[in-house]
Amino acid sequence: MKLSTIASAIGLAIAVTGTAYAAPDTVNVKIININDFHGQLESPGNFRDAAGAATIPVGGIDYLAGYFAHIKSKNPNTAILSAGDLIGATPLISGSFHDEPTIETMNMAGLEINGVGNHEFDKGKDELLRMQYGGCHPTSENSCQGIKAGTDYPFTGAKFKFLAANVIDEATGKTLFPPYIVKHYDGVKVGFIGMTLRETPSIVTPSGVAGLRFIDEARATNTAVRQMRRQGVRAIVALIHQGGTIPVPQNAATINRCDGNLDGSPIRRIVARLSPAVDIVLTGHTHQAYNCMLPNSRGRLIPVTGANSIGRVLTEIDMEINKNNGVVRSVTANNVLVDRNNPDITPNARIKQIVDNYKTIAAPIANRVIGSITNTLSRTANAAGEQVMGNIIADSQLAATQAPEFGSSQVAFMNPGGVRADMTFASSTVGEGDGNVTYAEAFTVQPFGNSLVTMTLTGAQIETLLEQQFTGCANDLGATQPFNRILLPSAGFRYSWNAAGGACAKVDPASISLNGVTVNPANTYRVTVNSFLASGGDNFTVLRQGTDPLGGAQDIDALAAYFAAHSPIAPVALDRITRLP
Repeated sequence: MKLSTIASAIGLAIAVTGTAYAAPDTVNVKIININDFHGQLESPGNFRDAAGAATIPVGGIDYLAGYFAHIKSKNPNTAILSAGDLIGATPLISGSFHDEPTIETMNMAGLEINGVGNHEFDKGKDELLRMQYGGCHPTSENSCQGIKAGTDYPFTGAKFKFLAANVIDEATGKTLFPPYIVKHYDGVKVGFIGMTLRETPSIVTPSGVAGLRFIDEARATNTAVRQMRRQGVRAIVALIHQGGTIPVPQNAATINRCDGNLDGSPIRRIVARLSPAVDIVLTGHTHQAYNCMLPNSRGRLIPVTGANSIGRVLTEIDMEINKNNGVVRSVTANNVLVDRNNPDITPNARIKQIVDNYKTIAAPIANRVIGSITNTLSRTANAAGEQVMGNIIADSQLAATQAPEFGSSQVAFMNPGGVRADMTFASSTVGEGDGNVTYAEAFTVQPFGNSLVTMTLTGAQIETLLEQQFTGCANDLGATQPFNRILLPSAGFRYSWNAAGGACAKVDPASISLNGVTVNPANTYRVTVNSFLASGGDNFTVLRQGTDPLGGAQDIDALAAYFAAHSPIAPVALDRITRLP
């Protein structure tokens, strides 16, 4: 077990045991945290053991609820939290029902707080408000299915609180959701602040964040701290949907490590500016498990944790608080695998039944075979940034928009962040057979439900689009990519780039070609992207300058149609993008 301890002036010692026990003048508050759950209601599979083999079955909302109950049974003063991306980019069993199943089962599991993440905004402000306050989706027949699944009807929304300390509704000047909440444990106040990363507008469809302003995470935290301290709150927990990575493989032996101390990461820079009143920071976004001690604005080390993603890991925390003055004496944090083989855990049978019911309702759509493949289609990128799965998605989008009535497209580009999984050759558990591809598998690969948009760009704008893939090249809003985002092009489009090139000068204009002909900066071309990119998502703001836009089918429908027309589909050659030495 990794022990991260903050000692107060009186130097309280905590025994390194499975539980931290409170002294007579203290109260022990237990905190359970997850992050980046992404509606993974069913087990995502196996986690790697200490030897590196994927042999530990993990996750699933029924077992996650069982862990919550088991841990809470050891201490009634327990808070169950989520550090964002609870919903969005979800599997079909949740996503096809507008993530209502995730909200409903998390209600049953006892979740109390969700600090919003970027994916909470995928469907826009109004839909996120519906997740909190309830009501049926205004246009979809797949909403409010609780009467069939065995949950509340109509959809009642989250019984837990969404927090958004750094998301301002410009119409009101107030935060979209409360910035913090104060809870009481044996007469002691504990404050919880929740927020997402400031860069959310650059990674979410702009229409999803229209009318919202995202402010600096540290500034929002420190403002909330000042407000809570005026209320007598001295114990403070920050949930920030931003994080870092550690340079070691994620397995059972590494989930409590902090190799590299998150150096150079966004979260380290945020923590370095936090008020010394913050006692622990719970993070997300990077899908990494770590257990770190990072310096705050006064150089004092405080615990900073991450709990991997999709319900595979949770963080169990003990806060020892002085009953007399509410000051935190110590914090102990430990990342724990949500191990489905743990004999001490009883999965929640009612929740499992709800999930099974939703799965039954979705089965006719989910299990339909849409085509076949000859081998696994991987989303792993090569050195140039190119990947098989993304290329095939781009091919499908070009095919869906080539006809004059659908846009006369000549080239399509797919954003790498929208490719969420490999398409595996082996049969899934529904038994469709090796090589066959179900709608559910395709949905898992691209679950966002974006529509296609075909627009006219000049050759010069296409070159700008390619330059905006790389860090250092500022767009018209003054923003640059936080890391290289290499778009995946459809067949027939080729170019080369040089990592040693300067800002906005990494792509060789002479290398940009379409169907063997060099792209002319002065000519115009019909280009297809998804609606996320078309509105400037992922900082590709040049796409907002496109003219004569024509909306098209949903991306998932284009992919399904492509599989129906071209199966069996083989992995394509990675020869569309060349990286120069």
